[in-house]
Amino acid sequence: VTVIIIDDTDPVITCPADITVGTDVDLCTAVVTYSIPTATDDCPGVTVSLSGGLASGSSFPLGVNTVEYTATDGSGNAVTCDFTVTVEDQQAPTAVCEDITVYLDATGNVSITTADVDGGSTDNCTAAPALAISDNAFDCDDTGDNNVTLTVTDAAGNVSNCVATVTV
Repeated sequence: VTVIIIDDTDPVITCPADITVGTDVDLCTAVVTYSIPTATDDCPGVTVSLSGGLASGSSFPLGVNTVEYTATDGSGNAVTCDFTVTVEDQQAPTAVCEDITVYLDATGNVSITTADVDGGSTDNCTAAPALAISDNAFDCDDTGDNNVTLTVTDAAGNVSNCVATVTV
């Protein structure tokens, strides 16, 4: 009599919970360390391996990143689990203002653009953040120094402000 034992039971794997982190300072990525999934099986010899996504300690890009692990037992039974690593841009842009002097035209008016008072505003993820100014038109009543607020907004909705002096 020959007894053959067949292991047709999949291992049990447990992944960590989904992870949400902000980008690393001045970068559009984040180095994320997570716990490696664990697995159990009714027979010895179960292994756990990364089967999709980035390894723990890697630099994850902005957005939702899926990580998948596979547990395989000695009989070749395999099961997977996955979780997400979400990297969000939580860093405000850097608003840099530049003071300027403008001159009224023959009709007693002058206007400016955001580029006139932007001294090189930047963001860690958005190549060209949106710029807005609090006032762009001046006339004879505005002769002298005027404070103009430059608002810089990145693609994630983070906002930063600075104040430029517009001398008319």
